[in-house]
Amino acid sequence: MDAQSRGRADNIDPADQWVLNPNTGEYELRLNPSGAQSPVPGPRRSARRDNGAAPPRQRGDAPVREPRESEAEVPQPRRRRGAEPEPEPQGRRGGRRPAQKPKKSKAKKVLAWTGGGMALVLVAVGSAGYFYVKHLAGNVATTDVGSVAKKGFSKDGAFNILIIGTDKRTGSGNGGYGDKNSVGHADTNILLHVAKDRTNATAMSIPRDLVVDVPDCESVQPDGTKKIISGTDQVRFNESLGQEGRDAGCTMKTVQAATGIRPDHFMMVDFNAVKTLTSAVGGVEVCLAHPVNDPKSHLDLPQGKSNVEGEQALAFVRTRHSFGNHGDLDRIKAQQQFMGSLMRKMSSGDTLSNPSKLLSLAEAATKALTVDKGIGSVGTLKDVALELKKVPPKNITFLTVPVVDNPADGVIHKTVIVNQTLAPPVFDAINNDVSFTDVKKKEKAAKDAQAARLKGTRSTPAEIRVRIFNGGAKGGSASATLLWMQTEKGILKSENAGNADAEQSKTTLEYAPDQAPQARELAALMGLSGSALKPGESVTNSQGLPTMTLTLGKDFKGAGVSMTAPAKAPKVDNQSTAGTAGCAS
Repeated sequence: MDAQSRGRADNIDPADQWVLNPNTGEYELRLNPSGAQSPVPGPRRSARRDNGAAPPRQRGDAPVREPRESEAEVPQPRRRRGAEPEPEPQGRRGGRRPAQKPKKSKAKKVLAWTGGGMALVLVAVGSAGYFYVKHLAGNVATTDVGSVAKKGFSKDGAFNILIIGTDKRTGSGNGGYGDKNSVGHADTNILLHVAKDRTNATAMSIPRDLVVDVPDCESVQPDGTKKIISGTDQVRFNESLGQEGRDAGCTMKTVQAATGIRPDHFMMVDFNAVKTLTSAVGGVEVCLAHPVNDPKSHLDLPQGKSNVEGEQALAFVRTRHSFGNHGDLDRIKAQQQFMGSLMRKMSSGDTLSNPSKLLSLAEAATKALTVDKGIGSVGTLKDVALELKKVPPKNITFLTVPVVDNPADGVIHKTVIVNQTLAPPVFDAINNDVSFTDVKKKEKAAKDAQAARLKGTRSTPAEIRVRIFNGGAKGGSASATLLWMQTEKGILKSENAGNADAEQSKTTLEYAPDQAPQARELAALMGLSGSALKPGESVTNSQGLPTMTLTLGKDFKGAGVSMTAPAKAPKVDNQSTAGTAGCAS
């Protein structure tokens, strides 16, 4: 019997089965135990100090008593109005009942346990009640990818999760789709970045047909042994998984090599995930700009809005030949619209106030997941979901890696390569935690920091005197920077001092107190952050004149490339947010 029908049988409002556990401060699903059922213990908290003494009473405190071991730690569900009161347990003391907190709405009770952000595979985990967690833990599969993934999940700071949808045809009814013998390639790939302050998130799609260099990677084989799989240059991104026995750790390393962004964790799902998740929420609304009857994907929908679930939902996200130029890039647009709609449905009141639907969603999400060991517990996945809940859907941006057609394909375009003009600013914005949506608080803080850094008197470029050392940057960086300064910026009093005595991770500019105006001007021209400015002493240049010292560290990006994060991320073609609906065309 499901939670909802059971609650009705016991004359209990289903929404009231979500009750506050005073020991954890969180809402839990409380199924009314039958006569043969014993209460499941929660964490216990003693009312006495470690030395056995009772804590001092404060003025206005209610009477304190030690709970008996036989008493349940979690409050019982409230009765429906008019129902017969349950008998008082034997031996229960009388006394004044502690004051109750104001009753929350049904939606708010369940919302306390659900994630409202990038909920494709996460939200349902946070929806599970306390008694259900142990059961769900058995659903989640894990893969050991070694040091490629972080050992655990931190609630502090920004984080990146690589979501991988494989084309492996496992599960009932999936053998008839395309290559039924597929080893499971990285067919759909989304790098999800969640901002440190949780005001925004970015979901960047990586085309499966993007030509990349797959690096060497270590993969754990089925028998537990470890094997180094040699990398392959200039292949499609989807070959970073499955091919030659590569695991998700190889895909994570490929993402970092191609974008410079390191994924902290991965989550992998197969075809069944789309079918089970959409069925669990009662279908997802999609929109088509024209009717589609695609024999290859089996999608058959009219123009306009439709509600899809199960097989039709899977057909929608697989359809390629009926959208745009019949390629993967146009399918990605449709998939992003679909995911935005699924997020909105998962966070809707219709889902949040329905315990039966939430339980189905929790089952579907956890059974669909394979994750790295760092987030392999349901408790950790719940933490991830609750962090995502803090991000407003309107500030979750969907975009795709900027690409161009691969010149190596010739006349018939089959693959794409990274657009070296448009993509680097996108990667830099994600790496520097810059929002792609209009988060005014972040924009104002960035502008204020920039203004504070440049406050004060500045020199002209012609007055700047600087020596340039290479302290760990790419070979030739000092020479290239000298040429850029002299020809592009008019900093003629500059010279190349060769390699520094030791390498350093960060670029620094050291200057004497009377050189502060020169330092501020050079920092502005180069885009150096305030932390790069290093008050100290001047040195003597080749003419015997006092000069500043610029040491290019390992973080140096190239001559003329700004070293600070942009105040605002670049606009990307066809970017959208989870808060808006669109129609696939």
